[in-house]
Amino acid sequence: NCVVLKPATQAPLTALALAKAAAEAGLPAGVLQVLPGSGSEVGDALVQHPLVRKISFTGSTEIGKRIMELAAPGLKRVSLELGGKSPNIVFADADLEQAASSAPMSVFANCGQDCCARSRVFVERKVFDTFVEKFLSAAKLLRVAEPGLDTTQVGPLVSANQRDAAEQFIDEAKRNGRRLALGGNRPFSRGFFLEPAVLLDVETTDRVWREEVFGPVVCIRPFEDESEMLREVNASPYGLSGSIWTNDLKRALRVARRVESGVLSINSHSSVHVEAPFGGFKQSGIGRDLGMTALEGYTELKNIYVAD
Repeated sequence: NCVVLKPATQAPLTALALAKAAAEAGLPAGVLQVLPGSGSEVGDALVQHPLVRKISFTGSTEIGKRIMELAAPGLKRVSLELGGKSPNIVFADADLEQAASSAPMSVFANCGQDCCARSRVFVERKVFDTFVEKFLSAAKLLRVAEPGLDTTQVGPLVSANQRDAAEQFIDEAKRNGRRLALGGNRPFSRGFFLEPAVLLDVETTDRVWREEVFGPVVCIRPFEDESEMLREVNASPYGLSGSIWTNDLKRALRVARRVESGVLSINSHSSVHVEAPFGGFKQSGIGRDLGMTALEGYTELKNIYVAD
């Protein structure tokens, strides 16, 4: 098989560097081709080209749906790794210190531009105030700075449009009376930086709770009943990843089986391992990346019968 790789319009350089490294390593010409350009021009042409028989896409659910439409006339096989609104579920018996101290980077890493970001936090009510206090303390310590610095933990968003979109979610929540407990401001006069934002008192009907922000914004809500919490977890159109924090393994596995997500971690925020299949339920995509399961998606199964 040969690969034609179209990188994101905003970030083509890493893919070009990969192609250069592959050529220097002796990969035959044409086996890996990098084709930068816009999605509407290069992407559409690539999906519709008659010699392309398999499409793998990572990006927004909106574009994933368009790719399926464009691929349909040629009955091309498609695998899609799309958006997410992943839950972070914290029970009262969890190690709150570990759960709260690790939670900020589960949503603010890469400035929130992560389809697996745990942007909906469900905390059992009896420990809600304690968890929020610890979460805020940990989030305040995050260093927002230029990505080239060794001490940087949160860099800029990829573009002004992406930063502005995240700010719109925050501003709308504030207008609706939601409490901005931390962040949400531009820390520098230049660059696409945005301080990690923590929203409390959010309603489940709020857009910031339901839609993927793809920026450094998290919502934290309390819950009392496990079944009601799970109904709200699964009310999302997405189902990519998530975390469950509890010291009761039986409960952790019970909840994990009921959460409609492709990847779940218990007492951690791990989502991706190269040896294991990765992908989502519902509008988070179809098919799987990574592991042997992903490799099988790039092969054709053929039977050859030979007469006696």
